[in-house]
Amino acid sequence: GTLIVTTHVVWHHTSDTVNRSLRRLIMANMDTALAHAGCEVDKQTGAITPPIHLASTFERDRDLGFERGYIYARVSNPTRQLLETTLTSLEGGAQAAVFGSGQAAAAAVLQSIPGGHIVMPDDIYHGIRTLASTTFASWGLKRTEVDMSNLAEATAAIASAAAECRGRGPLVVWVETPSNPQTKVTDIAAVAEVTHREGGVLVVDSTWVTPWISQPIALGADIVLHSLTKYIGGHSDLTGGCLIAGERAVSKGGIFNTIRHSQWFSGAVMSPFDCWLCLRGLRSLGARMRMHCSNAEMVAAFLEKHPNVEKVHYPGLASHPGHAVAARQMKGKFGGMLSFEVAGGRQAAINVTAHLKVFRRATSLGGTESLVEHRASIEPADTPTPQTLLRLSIGLESPNDLINDLDRALGLKDVEWSAKAHL
Repeated sequence: GTLIVTTHVVWHHTSDTVNRSLRRLIMANMDTALAHAGCEVDKQTGAITPPIHLASTFERDRDLGFERGYIYARVSNPTRQLLETTLTSLEGGAQAAVFGSGQAAAAAVLQSIPGGHIVMPDDIYHGIRTLASTTFASWGLKRTEVDMSNLAEATAAIASAAAECRGRGPLVVWVETPSNPQTKVTDIAAVAEVTHREGGVLVVDSTWVTPWISQPIALGADIVLHSLTKYIGGHSDLTGGCLIAGERAVSKGGIFNTIRHSQWFSGAVMSPFDCWLCLRGLRSLGARMRMHCSNAEMVAAFLEKHPNVEKVHYPGLASHPGHAVAARQMKGKFGGMLSFEVAGGRQAAINVTAHLKVFRRATSLGGTESLVEHRASIEPADTPTPQTLLRLSIGLESPNDLINDLDRALGLKDVEWSAKAHL
């Protein structure tokens, strides 16, 4: 008990100093806050960028205490702590916990609600659906899927789930907006009101959005999830995840206390080097997101008019059913992710990916390079994702190069790629 309490107290003390400094910058301008993220000047050396603390263990005091705040890297490490306090400030939260991947962060939430009920979108990252329906189903977790973009349906589903688990376990409502991969938009503030009325906890996966665009805690979320692997890391060279909690979640009996315990004792933490890379990625996030958003808007507008494209999913388009909510919630910045459905069936969509030259065929998202993925082929057999859908992570290349690449490949959608044809 002494170990945990001592580390916890010092963690709060350190975070308060960093949070005050960053929050002053955020109030002025998010771009400025990001440019300075994690960069308190070192009082001893004058260094303006943070060091990497690779130590796995730390010396105890002569009286066997831990006045300096660290004992073992699984519990706390200075570099990981700096990342946690920085993310807390950027999202306007109370505390944060960093994990080895976004999936590990999601698992920590689900571990904290055994016997509970989770209401999740019908269009969601398939890894979360699989985790809830397999590993944690055996822990007694019940699951309901609903179209979260339809507030009436979401309200009914949340009320039903609350009645089902009352007296048996916690209620968690999971929002992913825009959703992966069909970019459905959920009104976070409206769903937060319903969730809290029913005694639930609202978790918002904001990986696609980033704090540069929106802070879900200000809209009523209790916990914000990021896969740090994606936009925040930003260079396809690290894995990590985090959970940022608002005051309600860290209060006495709040869900984040269980999550913090899980982080410390389950051990799925992020390495100090990956934490340092993530801090470095944060400092260019504003500049990168501005280009991701701008490029995605141009690509989406092009695809919407293409004769070989049946449908474009991008909330920045006026034709998108969630455009008005997204414009308000995302402050007119619609992100760098989109998907579209190719005319001609599954094979035509796969043919398009084969003929692309600038886009790389790979999973993940949020790096400097543009990626294309046929989502249905990587998801389970019962996926709701259309077989003709291609997901695009729009990078930092020239938008003209991206558009020309897509135009050429779409013109060859009925031509299967063959090595012989490319000799």
